[in-house]
Amino acid sequence: MTIRRALPAMNNLPRRRMLQGAGLSALALGSPTLLSACGTESQVQTEDSCKSTDKSEEEKELVFSNWPEYIDVQGKRMPTLEQFETETGIDVTYDTDINDNADFFGKVKDQLGSCEPIGRDIITMTDSTAGRMIALGWMQQLDKDNLPNVEANLIESLRSPSWDSEREYSVPWQAGLTGIAYNADVADEVTSFEEMLTRSDLKGKVGLLTEMEDTMAFMLVINGADPEDFSDDEWGTAIDHLTEVVGSGQVRRFTGNDYIRDLKSGNLAACMAWSGDIAAAEDDRIPFVQPEEGLNIWSDNMMVPNKADHKANAEALMNYYYDPVVAATLAAWVWYICPVDGAREAMEKIDPSLVDNNLIFPSEDFLGSTRSFMALDEKTRQQYETDFRQASGA
Repeated sequence: MTIRRALPAMNNLPRRRMLQGAGLSALALGSPTLLSACGTESQVQTEDSCKSTDKSEEEKELVFSNWPEYIDVQGKRMPTLEQFETETGIDVTYDTDINDNADFFGKVKDQLGSCEPIGRDIITMTDSTAGRMIALGWMQQLDKDNLPNVEANLIESLRSPSWDSEREYSVPWQAGLTGIAYNADVADEVTSFEEMLTRSDLKGKVGLLTEMEDTMAFMLVINGADPEDFSDDEWGTAIDHLTEVVGSGQVRRFTGNDYIRDLKSGNLAACMAWSGDIAAAEDDRIPFVQPEEGLNIWSDNMMVPNKADHKANAEALMNYYYDPVVAATLAAWVWYICPVDGAREAMEKIDPSLVDNNLIFPSEDFLGSTRSFMALDEKTRQQYETDFRQASGA
């Protein structure tokens, strides 16, 4: 295991608020169903049909696409990323251009399906979308010899997702929780998902997520079904309920990562939300709440797309963020679940108040009480995604 020096002290490190819901119950940090290739046969690529050339030796650069509010920031600086650049001489262009898995997939599918470059060396996608892209043959296999920190320090619960069982194509960036948030200036406390969908004072000011598994897991629960094991009839009941809620005008809109602005302004009074987003917002008016129905949990995964020019440089960055000190520094800022073994011990020196925080370092008991979304075959998944788009008005 490579151990790096400690990062410079950050005296301006903002103190994250302790989020509500200490006894969190959640959807499992498990292995979503592999989305096998969909679309036309011509979109599927193989190592032979789509060859990539690595220019890392002569070009010390890379382009990293990630979600907003997902890295440590100090003023206009990103300290961990700057240290990586200093240590390696690799210049990183860091873009926050992923707001929604489906939207980003739509932006790049034609190029990747045609074995054309997308101008990015790392993309960061959530579990099922990551699996879908891998199944389509759009991602490059990683060289594990370049990833000793990942091999040594990836937490056990994330080592073998069904969609990339040997982690040949993906490395987790962070994991996180989906619950609810509300603006206390415009709404009384919201304690459940069902309440969010029924309270008259919230009508027209509710936000749900465009991620099918996130929203529909809650819809299944409030209709008495188990997201781990439900029938087509139970799915139909949950979809009908969602259609009714949308038709009633209760929901203002379905969002990706862009709900924070509307929540702060009061355009949304309450919404489904991701834990780290609310922590990063640092707004005392907006708490993150464990709904009575529980919480979803998921991971976002770094991958190298076909035709990316700087694969070895990308692997160097992946490996760097699996140093426990670097990982703990990042976790202290983003407040998502840290995927790196040893980061909890490193956090003792960075911010001891976070060492026992289940939002960052969940206990075994915490993970043991979780549940996951039922595995779906591809035909069923395509039908369910169509149902969800129609119900949500997308």
